Amino acid sequence: MKKILIITSLLVWSCGQLLAQPLSPYFKVAEMETSLQEAAEQVENTVTNAGYEVIGSYHPAQNENFYVVCFTNKELKDLSLEFPDRGALAATMKAGFVSENGKVTLTLLNPEYMFLAYWGEQLNGQEKKLKEASEKVKNVFKQFGTLQNYGGEEDADDLPHYHYMMMMPYFDEPEELATFDSFEEGLKIIRDNLNSGKGKTQKVYELVFPEKEIAVFGVGLWDEETGEAHFLPIVGEGHIANLPYEIILQGKDATMLAGKYRIALFWPELSMGTFMKIKSTPGDIEDIMEGLTEK
Repeated sequence: MKKILIITSLLVWSCGQLLAQPLSPYFKVAEMETSLQEAAEQVENTVTNAGYEVIGSYHPAQNENFYVVCFTNKELKDLSLEFPDRGALAATMKAGFVSENGKVTLTLLNPEYMFLAYWGEQLNGQEKKLKEASEKVKNVFKQFGTLQNYGGEEDADDLPHYHYMMMMPYFDEPEELATFDSFEEGLKIIRDNLNSGKGKTQKVYELVFPEKEIAVFGVGLWDEETGEAHFLPIVGEGHIANLPYEIILQGKDATMLAGKYRIALFWPELSMGTFMKIKSTPGDIEDIMEGLTEK
């Protein structure tokens, strides 16, 4: 009986250790001795050959030394729709490129980190699917190098209910941007505003699930005083693989993740002192996104 109790205790401890494992928001994949354009083309071709679709790309902050590639596939899209509370935000994978001193550093947004943060509290038996989808993305990028944890870390079991500190928002406390008369109206207004570049923005990608009345827009923030050019040098330009920021339209309602949640989640090493240097950024982003939902 004593041996059984010891074995049981060890199993419980091991499970606890697994749940508490630290995860980083990114992987540093490789340093590529090539131009940024050539590096991006290599990654896009590899991703496409692996069965994914590149749905958008852009230069954050309009900086020619920064680049982000966004991609997805049917498996990711279908899985995201199993989570009704803005699950489609995690349907898009992202790779970042930073060119400096003749080398391009390739990073990958850690799928498991994002999945647990966005879907964790909604999981209802999809844990195996989540892990498999994450491993498939990681295996594609292992063709370029060894995936090294990058950009800080959080315990895996903290991510489903992540918040930066007391009184800061959670995933399920989004910023409400607008309520439309219909999904179709919201889709048209947001598209028209993005196509016109309203608020110095760029549409990087869109995912639309008409049968579910869900649409996600990846939005480049190009205002030099309030957008990416303002906050990236402060919080860390190496973390661009979480960009672009998103608007999600579900039914008649357009929302975005609160800046005090999303920025902290993808820059987990931020000190309060650094966060205070961008204290206006969450509100600035909300204003820009709100403008994209206005007629």
